[in-house]
Amino acid sequence: MTDDPVPNIRSLKALRAAEAACTRCPLYRKATQVVPGEGPARARMMMVGEQPGDQEDRQGRPFVGPAGGLLAKALEAAGIDRDEVYVTNAVKHFKFERRGKRRLHKRPNAHEIERCHVWFGFERKIVKPALVVALGATAVRSMSGRATPISRIRGKFVPLDGGGRMLATIHPSAILRAPGDEARHAMFKAFVADLKACTKALAKMA
Repeated sequence: MTDDPVPNIRSLKALRAAEAACTRCPLYRKATQVVPGEGPARARMMMVGEQPGDQEDRQGRPFVGPAGGLLAKALEAAGIDRDEVYVTNAVKHFKFERRGKRRLHKRPNAHEIERCHVWFGFERKIVKPALVVALGATAVRSMSGRATPISRIRGKFVPLDGGGRMLATIHPSAILRAPGDEARHAMFKAFVADLKACTKALAKMA
């Protein structure tokens, strides 16, 4: 693990190259590859998850696994074109533990989130989104620098240092983990409502 000076990055192409060479925390050692953000370089909305999952690690793209499928469904229900959204993660490498042949997700710790925050900072500077949607507690921690329960700030549009606002909501994986169809349906409905609130907020920011 190294802490070399970070170059002055001004494009998403240069950012992806720097992320691919990152050794700022140990997660790069076991991950297949880095998973950079993806989307328009001037997207008005940025969505930030926790970290890549198994499929994301294999494909090198964010939100292409089960949670990504659910996110795409929710975006469609909210009337949002995913191709117009920049999607990324607070941590760019997959953290996991092995159970036989399976690789099970393991939550990043505070150190790993802090070490990866520099890349998220560049994403915000380059893309300049008007609204950042934090999907889950890890994303909120990366953006605010402290642990904050989602329930405390969910649905509120919080001003961000450097411009723009943040809305915190749940991560799609939380819906997948919900016990039973009824609970999953209720959580999905609330998630879509959060996303619809984003479109209304963006319309007012235009």
